[in-house]
Parts: sequence; structure tokens; C-alpha cells
Amino acid sequence: MKAFAALYERLDRSTATLDKRAALVAYFRDARPHDAAWALYLLSGGKVGGARRKIAASGELRAWISAASGLPPWLVEDSYTQVGDLAETLTLLLDDPPGRSPDRPLAEWIETHLLAVANQPEPVRHAAVLEGWRQLPANERLVFNKLLTGALRVGVSQRLVQQALAELSGIDIARIAQRMLGEWVPSPGLLAALLSPQERPEDRQQPYPFFLASPLEADVESLGPITDWVLEWKWDGIRLQLLRRKGEAALWSRGEERLDGRFPEIEAAAMALPDGCVIDGELLAWRDGEAQPLPFTALQTRIQRRKPGPKTLRDTPVRVLAYDLLEIDGEDLRTQPLHARRARLATLLQALDDPRIVLSPTLLASDWPAAAAQRALARERGVEGLMLKRHDSLYQSGRRRGDWWKWKIDPLTIDAVMIYAQAGHGRRSTLYTDYTFGVWNGDTLVPVAKAYSGLDDTEILALDRWIRANTVERFGPVRSVRGEQVFELGFEAVNRSTRHKSGIAVRFPRILRWRRDKPASEADTLAQLQALAR
Repeated sequence: MKAFAALYERLDRSTATLDKRAALVAYFRDARPHDAAWALYLLSGGKVGGARRKIAASGELRAWISAASGLPPWLVEDSYTQVGDLAETLTLLLDDPPGRSPDRPLAEWIETHLLAVANQPEPVRHAAVLEGWRQLPANERLVFNKLLTGALRVGVSQRLVQQALAELSGIDIARIAQRMLGEWVPSPGLLAALLSPQERPEDRQQPYPFFLASPLEADVESLGPITDWVLEWKWDGIRLQLLRRKGEAALWSRGEERLDGRFPEIEAAAMALPDGCVIDGELLAWRDGEAQPLPFTALQTRIQRRKPGPKTLRDTPVRVLAYDLLEIDGEDLRTQPLHARRARLATLLQALDDPRIVLSPTLLASDWPAAAAQRALARERGVEGLMLKRHDSLYQSGRRRGDWWKWKIDPLTIDAVMIYAQAGHGRRSTLYTDYTFGVWNGDTLVPVAKAYSGLDDTEILALDRWIRANTVERFGPVRSVRGEQVFELGFEAVNRSTRHKSGIAVRFPRILRWRRDKPASEADTLAQLQALAR
């Protein structure tokens, strides 16, 4: 635990990527294999216990720290409000132990101390947590509390961890990224298997790391001749890889989740593909005979059902629009140019001849102004803009700037009023940075969107002061504020939704600007937002 706490502290204090990577390399080189496996799991976003193995709820932790510290519950709550991070609050409210305790390994703390009491009666879990609090010094106690709350955010991306492992081992980062996909359990042999220079049988069971496009922020003309580029629609669905291997068909989402059973019609269609192929594409809700896909909200009804019934299958049919072929006959095609991969994909899908898995069409444009004219029609077609892919690009892993760009349409906008605010996380845990916005429905402001990005530091500080001075009511960490501040919000789409009280769901809301020039009475209405809905 001592070594992992030191790593956490170094990562938290550093803002330099190279320094963070060096710290990771040093830790993974020297740590016990079992500890290193758990560190990898945690730094990659894993949480101790997950959703099904309860160790301690937030309310229990606050009650237990009140009893352990002798502080009244109201003072614990007020401290939490001021600090903004529960793990840090729990750490600050107890003194360090009087003597030095033995340095127990990270894996032992997790497996034999915390996971061993998961889902046990409250007194058993309470005793285990209290033992940790009484034994560990502040820096290790902070990590212990981060494990309890699941908030081990320390400014390290999974990509940075993979870069450190690649530097340490000399293994290609794409191979490491592929081996880390899906679910895996930290174990002593995990790191050795992950960094093995030899191809392993499991390597052929996992999807490939996804290649991600970057937002196009420069003038499109700077990309050079349009003939160097493949143009496609940017679909608003679920990015996935379709694997047909060893007599099975599997769908893997970009979120590293295997979607078994959720889209049985696609799995059935994929069984007609030749064994040993992997397709990259987009899953969309789409009815036969229609010219464009259904809104993403329709697809959400399918995501939530692990075994959809006949009515769901009938009401929300789906299809895959395939735009890349990563493997055929067991051969990895990622180092071949895009035009060659697409040609083989077209041949493959023509032979399949199934409307449930079809080729994503490319667009023809004589020059960039002609492409811009097609992009302007994107919203009418139910898409988000254009994808621009270099004609000879390889299929890389992660987000690599230069070869794949997403040229999205300009966002839809509304003027909305801030009605709730909540403190942020990490370095912003002492500031109110998460906001809920509403529009007018008669004389009432109804919530329609949440956003936390788009303001600069000066604006955040000014708004934080205003929120504290204009709080109307508190609901735990959330403050209700006077409906006075107007903000211009941008979003990709508006859809009607029975899942939201307003009847509206917006896609990817963000703050475009603070409208200090506009009174709240002139903010937009729910009827105006409904008029934008598809």
C-alpha cells in the first residue's frame, strides 16, 4: 500500500505527462506482481467491488467517520460540502495512528480486507473500514478511502498507463491495448500475460483497439486535395466491432462491453460471414424502407434490454453500417491502406447480401465547398456531419490526429436558465461547476439539460461566488439557485423522450457562453425546444 500511495501522490501532484509516465514505469517495474495487477486495474478505471459487491455506502461512511472522530453529523456534512470530495473528507477528519503499522500489500488490503467483507452485515463492514482508518497514515488512508468511494481519479488516462507498459516491456502498445479490452480480473500472472512478447490464444478472442477520429477544428481546405480523402456520414449510433471467430459471432462496443443477446438479429446475420473476420461499424435503429435511421433515443430502448422480446425487436429493428474490415480469414488487415480494406469489405458484404449488415456509403464531392454543401444537409438526414478519412490511412489504435477527422455540423442552440448547481470533482471539488439548466413552460422553469464544460476559470470563479450568495434551497450536495443567470447551450440533437419529465432529451449539451446581457424572462421556452426535436 505504501508504494501505491506514493505513486498516487506523485501522479496527483504532477501536471507533466512525461513525469507521470516515468512514475508509472518505475512503479510497474518494482511492484509485486499482484499489487501491480490491482494498480493497473484501478488506474484503468476499475472499482473495488463494482456495483454488485457492497463494501460501504456514502451515508454509512459519513456516519462511521462521525462516530470514529467524535464529530457531530452536521459538522461532517459541512466538512464534506467544503472539501467536495468524500475520500479527502474522511482522511482529514481522523488523526494519524500513533505508531507505524506493518506495510500490508495493496492486493491484501483489497482482497482479504475489503472484498472479504463485501455484502456482509453492516457491523462486519464497519469494523473492516474502521481497522483501515486506524492503521494507515494519511497518504495511505486517502488511497484506502478512494478505494471505498470508487473515486480514484488522478489525471491518468488508460492510454498513458498503456504507454508506460509499452515503454517498460517493449511490447507494441496496440497489442497491450487489445489485451486489456473486456473484463479481466487482477491476478499475480496478469501482468506477465499482458506483457508477453508471444502471441497468446486469447489475443484472437478480443476485439482490436478502436481507432478514433479527432474533431476537425482547422479550415477543411488545409487538408489538401479532396481526392486524398474518403467521405462518409457520421452516424449517431453505437460504435462497435463485429467479431466472427471460432464458430461464434460477438458484438463489442467501443466501451469494451460485449453485447451478447441484446441484438440477436445482428448476431444471427453475422453467422453467415466467413469465420475469421472482424468488421468495424455503427449500430443504428433503422426500419426497412426508410431513408434515414431512427433517433438515438430509440436505440436506447434496445441497449437496456439484455434479452429483447418480440415487440421490442419489431418496434425497433437495428442494422450495422460497416465501414472498415480489420480481419479476414484470420489475417490482420490494420496495416493495409483504407481503400484496400474497404474494397475487401465491399466484396464481403456483397456476398453476404443481408440488409442487417450493409456497407456504409461513401459520398462523392468534387471539392471541399461541395462537401460542405452535403454536410449542411446532415441534420435533415439524421446524422451528425461528415467523417473524413485519409484514403491510404492505416487502422491505428486510440485517437491519432491527422488521418481520421469528424467534421460535425454546427450545434443547435438555446438560451436556458441555470436552476441547480453542484460541486465538481478532483481539483474542482471546492467549486460549483456542474449545472442544471431549465427553459420556460408557462411560468415555470423545467430542467432540460446538465452541463459542466464551456466556461473559463474566471467565469467559474465568478459564477461560484454568485451561486453561494443566491442559493434558495439545498438538497444534499445540490443547491437550488435563483433563476436569473442565462446561458447559451449547444447540443447535437433534440429528441422526444418519455424517460425525461420535460418530454425532451438533448444530446451532448455544453455551455457556449454566459449571457449576462439577457434577462431570464427572455430565455427560451419548452415549446421552442420541442420544435427542434426530430
